[in-house]
Amino acid sequence: MKKIIYIVLDGLGDLPVKELGNKTPLEAALTPNLDRLAQKGRTGIVYPVAKGIAPESDIAVISLLGYDAHKYYTGRGPLESFAEGLVVNDGDVAFRVNFATVAPDGLTIKDRRVGRNLTTEEAVALSKEINSKVTLSSATFEFKSTIGHRGILVIRGVRSRLSGWITNTDPAYDREGVFGVAKEKFENFVVESIPMPGYENSPESKEAAALLNEFTQKSHKVLNDSLVNKKRISENKMPGNVILSRDAGDHIPKFPPIQSFYDVKFGSFVQMPVEKGIALLTGMDIIDVPDASGHLDVDYPVWAKVALESMKKYDGIYVHIKGPDEPAHDGDFNKKKDIIEAIDKYFFSSFLPKIDINNTIIAVTADHSTVCVIKAHSSDPVPLLISGGNIKPDGSLSFSEKAASLGSLGELLGRDIMPLLVKSARE
Repeated sequence: MKKIIYIVLDGLGDLPVKELGNKTPLEAALTPNLDRLAQKGRTGIVYPVAKGIAPESDIAVISLLGYDAHKYYTGRGPLESFAEGLVVNDGDVAFRVNFATVAPDGLTIKDRRVGRNLTTEEAVALSKEINSKVTLSSATFEFKSTIGHRGILVIRGVRSRLSGWITNTDPAYDREGVFGVAKEKFENFVVESIPMPGYENSPESKEAAALLNEFTQKSHKVLNDSLVNKKRISENKMPGNVILSRDAGDHIPKFPPIQSFYDVKFGSFVQMPVEKGIALLTGMDIIDVPDASGHLDVDYPVWAKVALESMKKYDGIYVHIKGPDEPAHDGDFNKKKDIIEAIDKYFFSSFLPKIDINNTIIAVTADHSTVCVIKAHSSDPVPLLISGGNIKPDGSLSFSEKAASLGSLGELLGRDIMPLLVKSARE
């Protein structure tokens, strides 16, 4: 059986940008290595979860690994909490959260990510203050910062179980059933959590929503008074003075092991807590990712080296690179293009010459489109290339959204990719 290398570039997909000559950042980027892979293989487009869904990374990754997200997903909060070592018992409610900045009214959001410059040390210090100074009326909780402005929250009811069927306080994300979905347009105010439609009379949902609102208000007061934030203000930085919560879940998902589906042992090379949680729960080994230096010409060659070394231990590796997503959320199409070029120049150029392409199946795709014009995830499809092994070229000239739409793979759903890779590896 051939080796499988499955690479997901977070938020890679986009729509044409006027300032880039009506090209997407991927189309405008110089990507000779990705283009050569596409020319030697087959391309197509992928709806990561389903048409019409603008997915968050969690449901997209679950789907890209071949699982039916509708069947197994229980919310992003439990996934990230599990990855970070926080216990989520059935009836606890877990959330993915952001530190954010609000105006003095406590409601108007000035920045959902604290200017993207909240340091790990600052976030840890703020988390300690929240855990030590906030007390809830009928619950205990654990709060933990993760990476940058991101964090997790687990609330545990004292009197009763809690339900995850409640709405977000983060206005940028909605819920369609259990799925978290990004909104293209929203009012920039902290939202009061309420029970989801159909759960208005659920005592467990009412209690969970009330506790989340209580936590939001009390933690805001603590954060507003924090010396960490007062120091940031003195340095002309935004304070991390409110917690925005989303994607509640009240139990850990139970995935069948990925090896039981495909008889393939996978290692997982991921950066963010949500991908780590999915990898662990699906039975993939975690490959340690060296800490990012912030210099892409340093980080990407190192990551390529780790990926190459890991290939010796596994039948396949799943590589998830965050790079393109963040600048797209900021609407910075030039930076997104630059990061795509850096991935091609420093990761793929370090990686591809050292693999035996005849005995390797390599796939490159994305978990979702993050569209610079709207600064959010969209429901637009993402490009896919599959190359190596016995795969015959289909005449694709480059790797881009437009070129992939003409490829022989046609339109696929995310959960179609993994079976296709395994089949190709056995041919």
